Amino acid sequence: MSKPVHVYQVIINAPADIVWNAIVDGDVTVQYFFGTRIDSSWEPGAAVTYAYPDGTKASEGEVLSIDPGKRLEMTFLPLWDPELTAEGAAREVWTVEDAGGATKLTVETFDIAEGGKIHTEFAGGHVYILSNLKTLLETGSSLQMTSPDGT
Repeated sequence: MSKPVHVYQVIINAPADIVWNAIVDGDVTVQYFFGTRIDSSWEPGAAVTYAYPDGTKASEGEVLSIDPGKRLEMTFLPLWDPELTAEGAAREVWTVEDAGGATKLTVETFDIAEGGKIHTEFAGGHVYILSNLKTLLETGSSLQMTSPDGT
């Protein structure tokens, strides 16, 4: 198995099942992913889409493997910028682990060129999205800020 190009980890003061639900439930993603809703049936081979509030697709992908509540491996093709789309899909692995009463969330990104545009955007963007997720689950409110691209 290849090594991840980017790894982001965060400890969230919430139970693992709540963190997992926040990753896979579109009603929750809109609260921390800057209005973006995720949708999938969460079965291997199923489509995964992230859509903006107006319904246009932000990204698309496929569930590669899933261990509900613990691990999700999927592809992620960004559609918001033609240069990113041209680089192809990244592979992401989301892992949820008990951390002594809190939850450790790890997001690993594979199959992208180190230093490429996707790498740069994901490395800079994950911190905003996952910090917003952490804040939402710990306080009940998301951060009052714009997305990394200023929207």
